[in-house]
Order: sequence, then C-alpha cells, then structure tokens
Amino acid sequence: MFEKFIVAVLGAKLGKIAEFEPLAKHTTLCVGGPARVFVQPNDKEAFVKMMKIIREMSLDYKILGKGSNILASDHVYEGVVIQTDKAMNKLKIDGTLVTVGAGMSDLRLARHAARLGLAGIEFLSDIPGTIGGAVFMNAGAYKKEISDVLVKVQILNEENELIWLDKDALEFAYRKSIFQRKPDWVIVEAVLQLEVGNAEQILATMKKRKEKRITSQPLELPSAGSTFRNPEGYAAWELIANAGLRGYTIGGAKVSEKHTNFVVNAGKATAQDIADVIELVRKTVLEKENITLYQEVEFFNWS
Repeated sequence: MFEKFIVAVLGAKLGKIAEFEPLAKHTTLCVGGPARVFVQPNDKEAFVKMMKIIREMSLDYKILGKGSNILASDHVYEGVVIQTDKAMNKLKIDGTLVTVGAGMSDLRLARHAARLGLAGIEFLSDIPGTIGGAVFMNAGAYKKEISDVLVKVQILNEENELIWLDKDALEFAYRKSIFQRKPDWVIVEAVLQLEVGNAEQILATMKKRKEKRITSQPLELPSAGSTFRNPEGYAAWELIANAGLRGYTIGGAKVSEKHTNFVVNAGKATAQDIADVIELVRKTVLEKENITLYQEVEFFNWS
C-alpha cells in the first residue's frame, strides 16, 4: 500500500517524498527511528490532497511541524509522516488581525508581528514550535496562552473538509484543547487578534527574555522544551530539583543541571534513554513529594 501512495504522490507532483527517513533528523531531541514514508507537501492544497489519499488508503499518519514537543520512539513508524512547516506557513495581516498557517514558526511570527508594532504574541518567541502545535497544546508562557489571542481555526476534518471553528468550540484549558481528543482534526490555519503596540518596546522585551533563556535554559543541547506541566501551585523544575535529580543520567539522556524541567540529549541518546529518564523523574517525584507530574512532551510510536 505504501508503494501505491508513493506513486500517487509523485504522479500528482504533491511534494517531496522519502522512504525510511530517520525522524531523528526532524525532531529537536535529535532522536527517533525511521518513518516508512516521509513527505513534505508543496503547499496547503497539496497537503489536503495528500490527506485524502492517505485516508482513502487507510494509512496511519502523523503531522509533524518543527518536531519540538515530541519524543519519537527508536522503532520504525509504519505509516506516513507529513512535515508541514514549509508547506503551511501562509501569513496575512489585516490591521491587527493575523491569519497564519499552522506550519509557521512561533518565533518567526512573533518577530514579524513585533517589527510591525503588533503586540500580544511576544510569548511565542519562547516556544520552539509551530502555530499548529501551539494551538493543539494551548501553548503559553509568561502567563499568556495562544487561546488568549485566538479568534478561530481552520481544520481539515475526518471527512477531508476544510471548515472554520470559533475559539469557543475548542475547549481550551491549561495545555489542553479539543484537538487532543479529536486526532482526525488537523489544524490548517489560525486567525489571531493582536493589539497595536510599540515595535521598539516589544522587540526589547523579546530580547530581554531571550537573554534570560540563554542563561537559565539548556539551549545548547537538544531537548523538547519543558518536559512536564507545572502542577497547580508548584513549579515542576523545583519539585525535580528537590527530589535530587539534577544532572541524573541514563545513557545519553540527562536531567539538565541548568533547568531541571528539561530532559536533554547530552550525547548520542536513544529515545529509550530519554523515556527512561522521564519515567524515573515521574516515579521519584511521586515517591518523595507525593505529587504526580504529567508530561508536556508527546510520546509518539511507542505502542
């Protein structure tokens, strides 16, 4: 069936395609086994056509943006991975209303808006993913979340129809959205409502925050960003540090000394190494602090 899919994609000239592509090349943790088929659609229209073919052939699939919040297993993924960060990065600005493709980089959008003097999404410059991923996770920082500025999203539903959904229909909560229980809904575009601000002040704020991240986060090593959500009333990093896990290592994976809520690839780690560290942290914090940590990072292809 994969051969038929490849022929169909190539025949319709829908984008680039590769077989057994290592996901380690496409995730910020730099781990992950090969995808049986890996595709990069040319544009939004090509993506929709690809999805129709995938669904007609009943193939398993995974949408991948920047690969920044995912822990892909070391095993072969017997499905199609679709990378959208180059295909779906449309950007249209009408006053303070921004329409953006799901594959657009959070950082790129934040910087572009800042240069135009548009405020409200400075926090996105701290999140190394895409707008689609931000909406999926209701990503946030500095007490702001993407749901604070979101107006509506365009999705590709299970019937391969492009439809718009208002924010109120998306069941946003802390690091949660309806998309986490609707895996067949694919985020395609988002409309954001920003505010008029001062470009110099916005850029200065982003610069100051970047400098703080450099000193407080292990940006020099591969990671998936924050590993665990903050339990209500607690900081995950502090619970992990208090449990004596700073610098704890299994294989090539390690709890960062600089920021204990980051599990990093300290050198040739396997996905299993990273998963083992995450589980060890979870068990230890539960035993010592009687608090359950829930991961932010998505485990993919582990069953």
